[in-house]
Amino acid sequence: MFASAARSNSDRELAEFLLRACHDLRASSRAVLSHSELFAKDARTAAHPDAEQRLGFIVAGARRIDLLLDGLAAYAVALQTEPSSFQSVRMDVILRLALAKVDPELRSCKAEVEYGELPAVTGNPDRLMQVFECLIRNAVDHRGRLAPRIRIDAERHPDGWVFSVRDNGLGVEAASLETIFLPFERAPGKEPTRPGMGLAICRAIVERHGGRVWAES
Repeated sequence: MFASAARSNSDRELAEFLLRACHDLRASSRAVLSHSELFAKDARTAAHPDAEQRLGFIVAGARRIDLLLDGLAAYAVALQTEPSSFQSVRMDVILRLALAKVDPELRSCKAEVEYGELPAVTGNPDRLMQVFECLIRNAVDHRGRLAPRIRIDAERHPDGWVFSVRDNGLGVEAASLETIFLPFERAPGKEPTRPGMGLAICRAIVERHGGRVWAES
């Protein structure tokens, strides 16, 4: 009991710190980004041949900072998941809401999502919807040459429900099945379009619901 209480307090303090840091850094980074974009626009007519390229680096860097801050903020929210916010949640309804949020991304790559009968569970509806969002986006981001095919199911086990999210993507090497859940972890060689926090956020949310999450390839 003491260890659990200490962990809860530690998580809360970490989450509050991350949120404060993200708030302050995001305001600064977005100011840099907006002014840099204006400079980049003006530089197209400047005499210095490298001016536009240099300012392009500034804009790209500011966008990268903003991306990382979004990830930190989402991770901080996940760490603040409290049992006091739990209620009965119909996971089929939560999944449909998540699919509506990611619908533009699914349409852009002609992804198909199928799901079986899903149960009601006890938890935070917003955070559980976030898990679905992260896992679906992860499947889209790491798709192969074929259009993504995603299947979501739930199976009753003696200890509770086991949810599975399967896709036809590139797969994961055995050595990386655990490291992909680390913050800011990404597939090598890919231009980052997200902060690399999706699976770390999933793990934080699931563990705070008394469950565990893992990957199989």
